Amino acid sequence: MRFLYVMDPMCAWCYGFQPELDRFLEQYPLAEVDWIMGGLAPDTTEPMNENLKEAISSYWHKIEMVSQVTFNHSYWDRNTPYRSTYQACRAVISAEKLAVKNSQNMVRAIQSAYYREARNPSLDKTLIDCAGTIGLCEEQFLGVLHSKETELQFQEHLAITRRFQVSGFPALFYINEEKKVYPLTHGFCKAEELFERFCPIAEA
Repeated sequence: MRFLYVMDPMCAWCYGFQPELDRFLEQYPLAEVDWIMGGLAPDTTEPMNENLKEAISSYWHKIEMVSQVTFNHSYWDRNTPYRSTYQACRAVISAEKLAVKNSQNMVRAIQSAYYREARNPSLDKTLIDCAGTIGLCEEQFLGVLHSKETELQFQEHLAITRRFQVSGFPALFYINEEKKVYPLTHGFCKAEELFERFCPIAEA
């Protein structure tokens, strides 16, 4: 059993979706999950403008209302935010390169730093600290993070995202033994909805 999960570690809706995904995958402990970094926002050193800051911070309140997660809203006062998530995506790919099946651990570390500890994951320092919290050698991680190989692999993730026509995150797909692809969600949903969509496919 194989699932393909297209997300971004700095996507707030992906953070809100994580408890629902966990509940769903708990029922399929042997399933393989490919974590694909979709790349929400490209690299930039330009700080967010006030309109964008207000829009994103308002999403956080909405996501709290519909999900099981909470946000540390002091992030917006304590940081200079950048609309830049590509480096966080590379960080997840780097963690996976250093330790197989480590994508989810790195995603959780980044989400915790960002949404709970109000730290800025657009910055290398935050990402290096996240790598350390999951047991990776920080110096080795930094080298992999900035390697050409990681950038090439990230471009492959972006190509997969385009191939599956994902325009928003989170997006979850089931791939059967015949490699037929079934979309289970494009956007946030509850675990119950995932079960309703997946069970008829799995039983067919």
